Amino acid sequence: MNQNLGAATISIIIPTLNEAANIKDTLATTQPSTNTEVIVVDGGSQDDTVAIAQSLGVKVISSSLGRAVQINAGAVAANGEILLFLHADTRLPPGFDAMIRTALQQSRTVAGAFNLRIDASGWGIRLVEWGVNWRSHFLQMPYGDQAIFITKEVFQQIGSFPELPIMEDFELIRRLKSNGRIAIITEPVVTSARRWLRKGIFQTTLINQIVIVAYLLGVSPERIRSWYRQEKFRKN
Repeated sequence: MNQNLGAATISIIIPTLNEAANIKDTLATTQPSTNTEVIVVDGGSQDDTVAIAQSLGVKVISSSLGRAVQINAGAVAANGEILLFLHADTRLPPGFDAMIRTALQQSRTVAGAFNLRIDASGWGIRLVEWGVNWRSHFLQMPYGDQAIFITKEVFQQIGSFPELPIMEDFELIRRLKSNGRIAIITEPVVTSARRWLRKGIFQTTLINQIVIVAYLLGVSPERIRSWYRQEKFRKN
């Protein structure tokens, strides 16, 4: 079903909120590429995110705040047969466009993502990368910061991005896995280390695992999200 994607247009959808410090570098990695469009979907930035994106000539649209909501708004505006969901602090590798088209033409493949590299040094960061990449290849469970890509046809078939306040990428991949294979490209994207450095590598990893277990046990995404807002996980 994916054999005709060799020249398909890739729509790169980037949800943003106050990403002035990152958006220029991220957009730079989308070029040079062939037959692509870039759509920045802003959720109400108070900094120069929108101005920077507009100055670089990419399409910018506004949306209600929420990563899944913003991604879905971008997908509606997209002209491409392939959708690439890119975090505003994640940089693509050279040749990403050809890699994506090749991956989606593999038998039974319904979506894909990239290996992850975190933009920081230290053995703890390398261990996190190893765990993420192992999970992605052997469990076929990449997360949003690995630049998930999918054909627009399949995206519409599964009902778009689940509009949850948290765990939206986890739920998307769960739905996709029931429909076919998730390809993982070994060339990594490079993502900001800020999430791990803010609370510490160990605590961030522990929080991530607690959140996954809570979600699988049926705790509502709204309640999980409220734990973050109330900083339930803060160290005493």
